[in-house]
Amino acid sequence: MGSYLKDIQDSVIKYANIISQILHVEIEIVDENLDRIAGTGVFENKINENMAEAGYVYKNVLKSGEIQIVYKPGEDKLCIPCPKRDMCEEKFEMSTPIKLNGETIGVIGLICLTEQQRQHLMERFDVHMEFLQQISEFISIAAYEKKEKRRNQTLIELFNTIIDKVDQGVIILNKDDYITHINKNALKYLKLQHDFSKNKVFIKFNGDSILNLLEYKVIIDNESFNLLGNIYPVYLNEEQYDRMFFFHDTKEFREKINKLSTKEKRIYCEDILGSCEKMQKLKSTIKKIAPSISTVLVSGESGTGKELVARAVHNESSREDEQFIAINCAAIPESLLESELFGYVKGAFTGADPMGKIGKFELANKGTIFLDEIGDMPLFLQTKLLRVLQERKIVKIGSNRPIDIDVRVIAATNKNLIKLIEENRFREDLYYRLNVIPVEIPPLRERIEDIKLLTEFFIKKYLKLFNKDFMKVKVDKQVWDSFYSYQWPGNIRELENTIEFMINMVGIDGVLSENTIPKNIRENKIALKAKDTEREICTLKELEKNAIERALKVYGKTTEGKKIAATKLGIGIATLYRKIEEYNLSK
Repeated sequence: MGSYLKDIQDSVIKYANIISQILHVEIEIVDENLDRIAGTGVFENKINENMAEAGYVYKNVLKSGEIQIVYKPGEDKLCIPCPKRDMCEEKFEMSTPIKLNGETIGVIGLICLTEQQRQHLMERFDVHMEFLQQISEFISIAAYEKKEKRRNQTLIELFNTIIDKVDQGVIILNKDDYITHINKNALKYLKLQHDFSKNKVFIKFNGDSILNLLEYKVIIDNESFNLLGNIYPVYLNEEQYDRMFFFHDTKEFREKINKLSTKEKRIYCEDILGSCEKMQKLKSTIKKIAPSISTVLVSGESGTGKELVARAVHNESSREDEQFIAINCAAIPESLLESELFGYVKGAFTGADPMGKIGKFELANKGTIFLDEIGDMPLFLQTKLLRVLQERKIVKIGSNRPIDIDVRVIAATNKNLIKLIEENRFREDLYYRLNVIPVEIPPLRERIEDIKLLTEFFIKKYLKLFNKDFMKVKVDKQVWDSFYSYQWPGNIRELENTIEFMINMVGIDGVLSENTIPKNIRENKIALKAKDTEREICTLKELEKNAIERALKVYGKTTEGKKIAATKLGIGIATLYRKIEEYNLSK
């Protein structure tokens, strides 16, 4: 039996590729004999195969002449005869008939093999379905008329209609690099007037990519733009329609990436929990230093909230609408850290992405980069980081071209950098370059007044998270005693984990009792009681010494801690200092 589509197979293959490129899905087109006339992606090498034994959905379309949509391939009733229904890899399938004078002469199969393809298709389903139907009609016309000119003009009009609806910027160029069509978004991005046909466009790939989009330098009327996108051939009359350029504005696209990768809400000073004197002073410091461009070094024990403070500094500054890029220097292997920070150009080393890579410093341009665990950065990279801080320029791996950057650097560590300098594990000159504005976060044991506030906050958080927010929770006095006497080596992170555990363990009475406390904290309280029992009978001086020693252990030996300890002991600060000397407790 003859085939209309077989006669124009070369053209049908081109249409299949165009549909696939625009809709980002896989396409196969079969004729009335169920011969595969065209295919993209996984079907590209299977053209001209007969599908009579497998094309169950296509058979139904050829018989009924109606569009068939399979939302759950493998589960739909149309899939019952298929031997591969239990192993089906497809996520979505839509089959559209190609008709000629009322007779179905073929089928366009649109297949999503990934959830990303399916999501992209469903976002503008009506537009995409209209596009597919129009392509079907166009193929019918081509099969009947076999006139290249009419086919080209029909497809061009269709292109223009669809292109004007997409949310990217799109320009179509002829073989001489002049614009022959442009959509509204591209006009806005490129600041062109509607008389665009006189504009010649120079497009040059600069070697970088983000999320499979290539970065191009585009020059129009001597004005330069950095755009992210892809170029597709049109396969039509190159005198008028040679290739399409779909693109995003680079700065806008990077901002979108940053918003997607930073799901947390913006953190400001008022979002940092704590009302004790030390925390009030910390918040005041954040507000003072935020407007500056100077480098900040945040120090504090693990779990104290160093990234929280860094985000607050960023969001309290004029850079809050720009990118905040965080990178943990200890979590990335040494061999990869340099490329993560500074990026690399095309072909920089074996195994590199052939499109190159944009580093975190360049991604954070105009914004803030947060270098967590800076004490774990290898020495060879410390040298390069120092040069970046001094010169405000980066050089990608494999390149000699310096790139100007405007980035505020906030570093953080839970290590003693001075000690690392003495051990020749950290550069002294880098330390002083980073430590322009030092910010120290107090451990939880030195802000014991905030434990109640933090505990209540985490209780509300996990009640809501576990769908228990209807429950009224009461905290026993024994729990507060345990919390106040515990040293919290893991700081706020440990306190949060403790509350999460206790909310999981709370009974229907809603009482957080000593039994709901994690074992290590309970045992700490028992050990303290045992210690007190052993020393039950002692002299008044021993009692006094023990009380002062205990207070210093709880509140710390800093000036602020000693003030709190004196208040709790009911003595003056001068008396406390005298007693410390008397009992040799200064060490």
